[in-house]
Amino acid sequence: MDYFLKVDRGYWPGLFHCYDVAHLPRTNNDLERAFGSHRYHERRATGRNGARPALVLRGAAPLIAGLATRHREVTATELARAVRGAWRQVRSERETRRWRRVERHQFRRNPDAYLKRLEDNIHQSRLPT
Repeated sequence: MDYFLKVDRGYWPGLFHCYDVAHLPRTNNDLERAFGSHRYHERRATGRNGARPALVLRGAAPLIAGLATRHREVTATELARAVRGAWRQVRSERETRRWRRVERHQFRRNPDAYLKRLEDNIHQSRLPT
């Protein structure tokens, strides 16, 4: 028992939070099953043969929402109590990720024009106002 308590003190708080939160996958197999279930339901809902590319591009929000609504129905009053600051942060992260993807596409499509635009922006920022 002494050895167990010594090892247990080495774990930081929140390491095993899967036991504190209901319906949170506890093992890698449970986590893989949750992802597979989400992909299955998305394919059924959209009629696609594979998962939507947006599932990867848009981050964790659609996955978390999909998994949460499978366990219970979310009411409008619960949605109204959402923290708007956190929602805005998620939205800004998604928008940042989207702009990075757009810039990569623009660079691949026409690298010379993209680099010229970057140079022009740098020169504009150096000019006195």
